[in-house]
Amino acid sequence: MPALVDTTIRLMSQEPLAGRMPTAALLDLAGVLDQAGFAYLEVSGGGVFDTAVRRGVESPWERIRALKSRTTTPLGMALRGRFLVGSHPVGGDFARRFVASAAESGIDVFRLHDPLNDVSNLREASEAIQASEREFEAGLVFSPGRTGETGVLAEQAKQLPELGAARVLLHDPSGSLEPHRARELVEALTQSSGLPVGLYCQGSAGNALASSLEAARAGADLIACTIYPVALVLHRVSGEGLAQALEGLGYSPSVDVDTIWRASDLADEYIGDDPGPPLAPRIAVWAARHELPVGLVSALDTHLRAHFAVDRMDEVLDELLTIRAEAGWPPLAAPIGQILASQAMLHVLSASRYQTVVDELRALIEGRWGNPPAPVDPTVRRAVELTMEGIPPEEPVRDLDEVREVAEGLAASEEELLLLALFGDEAEPLLRAIRGRASGEESLAAEGVDHRRADQIREIVQIVQESGVAEMTVEDPVTGLRVTVRRTEEPAEEGSAGLPAPMSEPEGERLPTPGRDGLIRVEAPMVGTFYRAPYPGAPPFVEIGDPVGAGQTLCILEAMKLMNEVKAEGEAVVRSIEVDNASPVEFGQLLFELEPLNGRPLDAI
Repeated sequence: MPALVDTTIRLMSQEPLAGRMPTAALLDLAGVLDQAGFAYLEVSGGGVFDTAVRRGVESPWERIRALKSRTTTPLGMALRGRFLVGSHPVGGDFARRFVASAAESGIDVFRLHDPLNDVSNLREASEAIQASEREFEAGLVFSPGRTGETGVLAEQAKQLPELGAARVLLHDPSGSLEPHRARELVEALTQSSGLPVGLYCQGSAGNALASSLEAARAGADLIACTIYPVALVLHRVSGEGLAQALEGLGYSPSVDVDTIWRASDLADEYIGDDPGPPLAPRIAVWAARHELPVGLVSALDTHLRAHFAVDRMDEVLDELLTIRAEAGWPPLAAPIGQILASQAMLHVLSASRYQTVVDELRALIEGRWGNPPAPVDPTVRRAVELTMEGIPPEEPVRDLDEVREVAEGLAASEEELLLLALFGDEAEPLLRAIRGRASGEESLAAEGVDHRRADQIREIVQIVQESGVAEMTVEDPVTGLRVTVRRTEEPAEEGSAGLPAPMSEPEGERLPTPGRDGLIRVEAPMVGTFYRAPYPGAPPFVEIGDPVGAGQTLCILEAMKLMNEVKAEGEAVVRSIEVDNASPVEFGQLLFELEPLNGRPLDAI
């Protein structure tokens, strides 16, 4: 009977759905999916890392750890062979250190495929996965043309047992796998590899569901799916529909459909009210007609609109397929599809072919990234060589030790060095935002909160503090940014009415009035996400039993993409910590209990 893998968290954490659900809501969603009986939850991959770095708000490593703390179901990550989660190949030591960081953060299963379907490119990452004692599932990419031929894929599958793969996963990024081909390929891959075979597919018009059912009939033991709202907008396989269909065919997947529907209800609150899906129907039509990944066509549409040339989409797609044949029929999985699409758009908009060649295509043609399924057109190879004269060779991904030397304190851990090495300058805003948590600076690099908006937020807070207004809400009609600031009234001391105000105490020495048990309650001043440490891997600000001084940071609350420090208002000892790290908190929720100190010890004077 096939088991099911859920990909909802990964899909909700990358474009085009990234940011739809706040982190706290996404963690709640993971908690529900954890109860459904999935084989594992695929929560991260190249698209997730790319989106996290680009948005500059939350570390993808933090996200994995937060999910791990909320779930008991194994967590999975999708890797692109030697590319890992980036767009350039890396070496063996780099792969080992990346996989080790991912495993330490909470990843249990690695789905590893090479964008060229060159199985030899999986060796270094597969060794790293096995060294971390995690499960390695080897992916083979199906794409129309030479890449999708049964004999080609079966020949590659023969090599996977030697690499230590626990399973072969047939990966269909273009949504072009037809049901009868799914059956044929599952049977062929099972026979040639001797391993269990699973399926990751997508496609509109019910094609993906039909292919999944045929794969199950052919003996597939694992099928990927997602919850209904995400399946609807991204043309994936609905877990609810797949489970019910398998049950009807006598292939019970042992998942709780009611729990999956409950997860759908949570997600639907954030993505169910849009007037249309993130991927317009015309994009899906183009993708289906040309048998291309729908996300690739969507990205092309965006770029062509920026050049006022969206009417030339058909020309670009035809040119893309021509370039693919000339480059040896590589699969169209990321990042190869994006590279070929960039070159195709360059050809169409410049009205010339191979006068200019993007660096990544040059590396592909030269064979520096591995071997495509078919030979490269010799004429194209020569044209690329001619464009290389006088151009220095492409720099590889930097060694981590080299990155550490030039990081200048920006990266404080191995995982942050990995981000810098993979994404270069693009990762700096994210790492500076993380550093800002420790220094008390607000993260102004967060998407949607620039300097102007941050100044407006500070101005609203000041108005509420200096006036008698209890609550103020301001909404930007253009961006939809909505900010609410509430005033928390301090209770007057008993018997103080009519008495003159006491002399003011020195700044920082004033403590809130203890409760009846003598402890001071530190409550959340806002809705947000609770962080005990300034950044991942750092020691917590405080532990139970620690003495704290006035103004000392107790924790961070992330709210509206800003990092807000909660500080002690006087000298005390931490007696309890009431919230787990990375947990969502409500306004007024108890965070800490502090025991006030009546005075400093004599040896401190």
